[in-house]
Parts: sequence; C-alpha cells; structure tokens
Amino acid sequence: MRDYPLQDRTIGHLLAAKATENGDKTCVVCDAKRYSYSDVHAATNRMANGFTKLGIGKSDHVALLLGNHPEFLFAVWGLGKIGAVAVPINTAAKGEQLRYFLAQSDAKWIVVESEFANRVAELLPSLAGVDGVVCLGRSDACVASGKRVVDFKDVQSAGDAAPPVDAVGYSDPAFIIYTSGTTGPSKGVVSPHAQGLNIGRYCADQYGYTGADVLYVCLPLFHVNALWYSCNAALWAGATIALAARFSASRFWDDICRTGATQFNALGAMAAVLLKQPPTDAERLHKVRQSMVVPLSKQAFKDYAARFRLEVTSLFAATETFAVTIYRPDEPIEKAASAGHPHGLSEIAIVDDHDQALGAGEVGEILVRPREPWLGMLGYYKMPEATLEANRNLWFHTGDRGRLDADGYLWFVDRKKESIRRRGENISAYEVEMLIARHADVAEVAAIAVASDVSEDDVMTYVVLRPGAVLTEAALVEFCSANMSYFMVPRYIAFIDVLPKTASEKIEKYKLKQMAERDLAMLWDREKAGIKITR
Repeated sequence: MRDYPLQDRTIGHLLAAKATENGDKTCVVCDAKRYSYSDVHAATNRMANGFTKLGIGKSDHVALLLGNHPEFLFAVWGLGKIGAVAVPINTAAKGEQLRYFLAQSDAKWIVVESEFANRVAELLPSLAGVDGVVCLGRSDACVASGKRVVDFKDVQSAGDAAPPVDAVGYSDPAFIIYTSGTTGPSKGVVSPHAQGLNIGRYCADQYGYTGADVLYVCLPLFHVNALWYSCNAALWAGATIALAARFSASRFWDDICRTGATQFNALGAMAAVLLKQPPTDAERLHKVRQSMVVPLSKQAFKDYAARFRLEVTSLFAATETFAVTIYRPDEPIEKAASAGHPHGLSEIAIVDDHDQALGAGEVGEILVRPREPWLGMLGYYKMPEATLEANRNLWFHTGDRGRLDADGYLWFVDRKKESIRRRGENISAYEVEMLIARHADVAEVAAIAVASDVSEDDVMTYVVLRPGAVLTEAALVEFCSANMSYFMVPRYIAFIDVLPKTASEKIEKYKLKQMAERDLAMLWDREKAGIKITR
C-alpha cells in the first residue's frame, strides 16, 4: 500500500493520487452502477465546483440527509475538496431532533433526498441560517418553503477541473458528526481531514487490505464505521467499495456473493442476527476472508468464524477518536473477545472516578491519547465545556469502562453511564444483555439501571422476543438465575415489540430509562411476584 505524508492527507490529495494510480479500476459499485477511481475523482470535482457556484466555500457547513448512495460519497468528498464542512445527519432524524442537528451545526445548505424532503421542508421556515437546499430527486416540498432549491443534478453538472488541493489542509475541519445520543443529547464532533483518512490508512495497513479486496458496506454512511473504517480504508488500499442501501439479513449472503465481497464490517447485533438465520448455500460460497465485528463474545466469535468460514477482526474506537486498539487475524484466539491492543498508535489508561490509574485486570474508565498528531477530534462544536471535560488531565475520557489484561489487551465492559450498582455489586449491563440474549426465544435485550427503593440500583430489562415465541417473565427469571450471578438477575422485566435505536443500530438507552421511570409502578416486578433468588 502506497503511503502519503501527513500534509497530503486531505480528501483532495488522496482522490487525485488514487485516480492517477488506479485509473479505470472500479472504486464504487452500487447495484448496476460502477464508478472507476477516475470517475470518482471527476464526479467529486464537479460536486466541488457546483457547491462553489452556490456560494459554499471553505469552512461553510453543509448538512446531508442522504441514504447509502454513491451521491452521498460524491457530495461529502466534493465538499472536502473545497474545505467545506460536511454534516452527515442520521436519516432517522425528524421533527425537533432534526431541527436540533440543523440549527446546532449552523448548516448553511442542506443536501437531502426526496424520501426525507418533507421532514426538512416543514423545518425550513424556522431555520434562518439555511440559505438553500440541494434535492436529490423531487423537490416539491422544499420549493414551497421559500428557500432557494437546487436540483442535485445541476450541482453535478459543473466542470470537472480539480479545485486547488493546497487550499485545504490536513488539520482543517472536514466533518461535524453527531454522537449517537444513547445517553443524552447528541454532541457534534468536529473532525479534521487527517482523522478519518488516518483511520482508513491504519485499518488498511493493519488488516492487510489490498487492491484485490472488495469491501461491502451496508452500515449507514452517516456513521464513521462505514465512512471511515470501510470507505476510507478501501481508498487507501485501492480496493473497491460495494455499497448497499442497508443491512438485510435475508439478502445478505446473496449480496455478498453477487458483489464478490472479500471483507465487511458488522455490528455485534448484525452478527447475532446472521447466526440465527437458517443456513444457506450462499453463506458457504462467498469470497469473504475477513469481517470486522464489534463487539462479540468469545463463543459468538468462534461460532461466527466457524459457520461463515472467515477471519474475524475487531477494534475499540469512538467518533471522537480513531482505531485505539485492533484485534488482527494473527492475534491469539484466547484474546478473541477482546478489542485487541494498541499497535504503536495510542496510549491507554484504565482509571477510577478520580482519574487514578488502576492495575491490570481492574475495571475502570478507558482513557485514550494518540501517539501521532491529528488522529482525534478537534472538539465538540459549540460545546467548549464538554470538550474540556472530555479531555481533562491530558487524556480523552471515552465514557466506556474496560480492563487491560497482563498482556495489554483491552476488554470492553460497558458504558460508564450504563453500569449498574446493586447491593454493593457493580453490574455490567453489557454482560446481563449477553447472557439473556443466549435464550432461544430472545431476539434482543437492553438492560438499564432503575432507582431502587433501598438505595443504589435495581436491574431492569426490556426484551424483544423472536417471532412466535412465548416466554413469561417468571421463566426468563428462572433462566437468568441459572446463568448469571444472583445480584445480576433482573428485578423488572418488560416485553417490548421494538427497542428504540439510532439508524446505526445503537440502542437509545436514555429513552428506555425515561420509559422505566414513568412506568415503574406498573412494570412486572419479580419481588412483587414473590420469586426468590438464591445465591
């Protein structure tokens, strides 16, 4: 893999270099559409010039409400070439949440596809800072707003002369990406060009991606997993991005075979769903050699690797950081459930609530700092206090808890704000969920802390059953009692049709906490049911 110095780690430099190196080689494929590296370079030049004609310049913020289309990449990379700041928005956002993203980010223009245009249109009269809207598809709803409305095709029709690459620097802001908001209001993470590109460079190097690889991308492009850890990694390796609209368990392996994919990233929830699908011929006929999954238990790791006959990799990262640790295919199998270890790129500390270092094996908050410049965020947009709090004592505080073993491998435990303390015992919500998820009738589960009537916390679980399953609360408690420590067994259980999630499939636990607090007196309570848990 060819490398480039730090000063050339901007999207303009990288796309120009890769177009020269790879020319007609396929860069992006989506359904029947194929774009070579030269095509992508030209398309992003046209987008850059088209945005410039709209009056968008360096440091201007442009929000994008687009699904997984090549046009998403063309728009984001085109904005990057002129030094504008892309603000990818979760496509599930609507109403006040969407208004928050658009207003808080100071978006000057909005790029939206027709499917989401009505959501944007109803907010436009209240968004004084927005100059106009670029619509991919029909734009009737936005036209009525009185704002300037431009067809995406018109932006694409500008000339394909490359903007001056030296006008944009590696430390210039490239993105404002909102955190998932699983524990509260979303924060806008301001990321420089070098952050996302360094991530792609590092993943391509550590996982051994080459120009022969095809990286299948079905996770949403507005999330860094897909954009940085797949698309940017493919660019650095000179590989092909096979873009899918979304994850579909029933079509997954057929898509994988059709595209000739050799690698894909998956969430732990995706892996669990795939493992529960009936076996198919396609899952044995694929060309995949590697899958990055976060997180997986040791047993799920083994089941996943054996059934689908592929190498499993993992890592620890956050929107604010980079690939802090990496688990590569050549790592010891006994470390399979870990997130790997730093490969010279970062320092990690495990600390208590007072930032005092803890020893090997002790669980505490995971603190991170890079060994190279411009690997992390510039800060939270318009949130200086939150930025200072997260970076106190010269370390970035992840808000995650974990432990380092004697060999330096990082083991994720849970989110700090999702840990539960009951009767003097610290309980990992993640572990409760993993154990309950082993029940054959359980499709998904989320564990949260609720206030106990005898101080500290009680354990509450929301459970989604598999279609056709019949399971009682008492039967689930019996299963839990047989499979986990007595103090971990949930006191409250609620069966629910669907868990609230972000579009990147992260459970919005703060919503579950609000529901539990509101409905606590009406929830099924094993103590009221007279069920005793023995030690």
